[in-house]
Amino acid sequence: MSEAHSVLALGATLGEGPVWVTRESALWFVDIKARSVHRFDPTTREHRAWAAPGQVGWVLPADDGAFLAGLQQGVARFDPASGAFDLIATPEADRSGNRLNDATVDAAGRVWFGSMDDGETEATGRLYVLELGRVRDSGLAPVAITNGPAVSPDGRTLYHTDTLGRTIHAVPLRADGTLGEPRVFAQIDAADGWPDGCTVDNEGGLWTGLWGGWRARRYAPDGGIEREVRFPCANVTKIAFGGADLRTAYATTARKGLDPAALTGQPSAGDLFAFDPGVAGLPGAVAAITSTNNGRE
Repeated sequence: MSEAHSVLALGATLGEGPVWVTRESALWFVDIKARSVHRFDPTTREHRAWAAPGQVGWVLPADDGAFLAGLQQGVARFDPASGAFDLIATPEADRSGNRLNDATVDAAGRVWFGSMDDGETEATGRLYVLELGRVRDSGLAPVAITNGPAVSPDGRTLYHTDTLGRTIHAVPLRADGTLGEPRVFAQIDAADGWPDGCTVDNEGGLWTGLWGGWRARRYAPDGGIEREVRFPCANVTKIAFGGADLRTAYATTARKGLDPAALTGQPSAGDLFAFDPGVAGLPGAVAAITSTNNGRE
């Protein structure tokens, strides 16, 4: 088991959603509970933050040069130059107890994103897809906390995590953006924590952060556990591959749920971490909000 090290002392309450933005050579991520969007340049060590108008579950680069952000209120276009968040879709306007939680972009530029019960108990979370400004329900069964999602390198499988169910599902993804019947890809033992956000590498391995598990884990394409990386804090939320060669893994973590005694033993909880994954990631995709985008940066 290899080790991760802190690269940005942040103390995030609920760090989440790291994504490497190739056009900037920078890592973007969020602190959901602090309602903030973050940018970190690993070369210059520059760190910037923007206040969001609500809990923000994710931020992803868009093809018009701006970003999309998943707020509690809905999906918004985020302009870092002005700091403005403009809502473009509100799929759950009738569910005030829900918020958006995690997302990814497929090769066609579609944004797959989930919602969750902010109280983390009721099965009110759903997985949606945003395609050229239109949102539709994926059709997958609702769960309390949706996580992931991630898309396989060949674009034919969508990975979707039921965090409270400790299950990662693999779902056939068709070229038209519809889904097939899900199957269980991995089941996480209670002693290992809860599966949080996931991502894939260029060999088809799936990486997941383990909330309460003190580690990140790589699953081989067949679902077997292939590798683990140890962290000095319990709540590891999500992994992203970055750097010029996409061979540096970054990870967000969280202080949420840790009492003062736990925080004394985990002073780096909530920091941004990095480690050598021994494999490269995939080139970044961008969200299509113009009709000419093909999903690539």
